[in-house]
Amino acid sequence: MHEFEIRIEDLSKIEGHTNLDVRVRDGTVEEVKLKISENKRFFTQAVRGSNFKNVHQMVSRICGTCSIAHLTCCIKAIESAIGFVPSEQTVILRKLTTYGLIIRDHAMHLYLFCLPDIVGKDSILDFDESQENLVKQAFQVKGAGNNLSKLVAGKAVHATYPQVGGFSSIPEKDGIKKGIEELRGVRENVLDLIEIFYNCDFDFKRKTRFIALSNDDHNFIEGLICSSDGLCILERDFWEHLNRVVIPHSQATGFEFEGREYMVGALARTNIDKESLHKETKKDAGKYLNVFPSENIFHNNLAQAIEILHSIDHSIELMETKEFKNEPIPDLKPKDGDGIGVIEAPRGTLYYLMSVKNDGKVRYANLVIPTAQNQINMERDIKKLVQDNLDKGKEYVEFEIEKLMRAYDPCMSCASHFLKVNWI
Repeated sequence: MHEFEIRIEDLSKIEGHTNLDVRVRDGTVEEVKLKISENKRFFTQAVRGSNFKNVHQMVSRICGTCSIAHLTCCIKAIESAIGFVPSEQTVILRKLTTYGLIIRDHAMHLYLFCLPDIVGKDSILDFDESQENLVKQAFQVKGAGNNLSKLVAGKAVHATYPQVGGFSSIPEKDGIKKGIEELRGVRENVLDLIEIFYNCDFDFKRKTRFIALSNDDHNFIEGLICSSDGLCILERDFWEHLNRVVIPHSQATGFEFEGREYMVGALARTNIDKESLHKETKKDAGKYLNVFPSENIFHNNLAQAIEILHSIDHSIELMETKEFKNEPIPDLKPKDGDGIGVIEAPRGTLYYLMSVKNDGKVRYANLVIPTAQNQINMERDIKKLVQDNLDKGKEYVEFEIEKLMRAYDPCMSCASHFLKVNWI
């Protein structure tokens, strides 16, 4: 009977650090421990006492990769707490800011972390002359996402223009024109990327529940929280359906939705809400969208590539059709209250609860991070993958585990920011 242990120190080509222990005895996978090993930085404690107008800049430092996601979600939660409703223009600028993040982040993950697996290389640094055009395309697409965020939000990381109540600056017309041209210029590259991931034969299926925001235009900042089995709830009710699960071997807390593991991210969004994608995206990616809904975890990467195309198409439409005008930031007054912010970060649903006092200081914060939500699902998937492939050898299994984790696109840096550690 098969009997061995797998220990992977620092899974490669993911955001942050995590280790994995797998124990197999008598042909059965007895134990899987995905150990998120990032040092805790205690952001939920550090934000207490911060001014409600500035705290979004502090939480944007949780993760450079998803800086804009944390910033935007925090602003939404603070505005909810003080009862402020942003203008239509502010909402549009937030959509564009988030589209820049999605383009940049998905491109980095797909081109730099996942593509080497598909072409049989360890790294893009090993690509030969026949593949060097993919490297050029990677930086062109990623650069377009960076530049969109710079245009709309001031910076691609730790953006300066988004504020509680609005934006301190609006895009200049010349910048919008150049941004549209750049996005159109990389669109064909993205279609090529989608084709690559569509033709990829990587496959792993395990029935699970998917959770994502759902709305009319597949934006990443508003909507109802819906599950793949038909349940839809308001953003403010998300916490009422979550079960926080202490994972003794991990620095991140896990979560279940109504007592069951679940998956968030691009696959969940596309499974639940593919009909809301931009019309140009659906026209040119129709063949690829027929794959969804899918239970193949590797289709998360195909969904990410399609989301890049959608983010480009909707950004072009918004910048071509909207006239941006200077809107002064309103003089907002604090009041006692709790506010909820929910957005779709690149890796899935991000939840913020921010409690504000009358003096404008933050009393309390609760953050539910996408990778923490996926953690239990990832462990269950690894267990099944190993069990299904015991006859193929330890080295094969180890590589398949790494590929599967990269398909999830986990961000360990974001996941490990809960204050309380419960050791058993």
